[in-house]
Amino acid sequence: MNISQYIDYALLEPTATERDIIDICDEAKLNRFYAICINGCNIALAKQILTNSGVKICSVIGHPFGAMSTAAKVYEAKKAIEDGADEIDMVINLGLLKSRNYVSVLKDISDVKLAIGETPLKVIIEISELNKNEIIKACEICLDGKADFIKTSTGFSKGGATLTAVKIIKKTVRDKAKIKASGGITDYETVLKYIEAGADRIGTFNNIVATNKAQQIRNTKIYKKYLENLQKKNTSETTSTENQDDKLRFKI
Repeated sequence: MNISQYIDYALLEPTATERDIIDICDEAKLNRFYAICINGCNIALAKQILTNSGVKICSVIGHPFGAMSTAAKVYEAKKAIEDGADEIDMVINLGLLKSRNYVSVLKDISDVKLAIGETPLKVIIEISELNKNEIIKACEICLDGKADFIKTSTGFSKGGATLTAVKIIKKTVRDKAKIKASGGITDYETVLKYIEAGADRIGTFNNIVATNKAQQIRNTKIYKKYLENLQKKNTSETTSTENQDDKLRFKI
């Protein structure tokens, strides 16, 4: 299975240099990833590199805590789109959710969605900080706020995506919103499990496609080596048998 079009390739470390951004863009183009996910300050540079490449630019806002004002999130989202972002990943206000101030949580999401219009909005609910009921409630609010995706994690909290959480989200939102599993997903087999569980997009800091290709090449080399050794063994056994036959003929 070609997973490239499921991948949001992320580089969100505050120490990421311009060289790092150029490299992630080049990798995304080479592997035909769906998108890169970066901080707002790097959008303009990424846009120069990715124009006409087919790779989309996703920008995080309110990252990683989600605790700033709604007005600040709205401004950040609008500025990101102005600079060239194609998608927005927004962190939910966990404090308001934990306070059961659901009206304010809804306003936080819906105001951002209203500001960005048709641009896809992924709302990060940070599942490691929530229990099952809170995950369900967060998803319901996201649906009411017209979010396009529910995203599991920022990758900067105490835990990342889990299959259990993705299944809970899928059961709650059904086909009313898509799911982005993110955080701690580092290999090809795990990606497949999340897709099977209902994820429509995978957020990762690792170039899983390149790693998988390298693994395939490695496995191919191992297999070729195995065949070579097997052939040598067979040749050796054949030679040994022939020598024994010669000895028998000589005795006869």
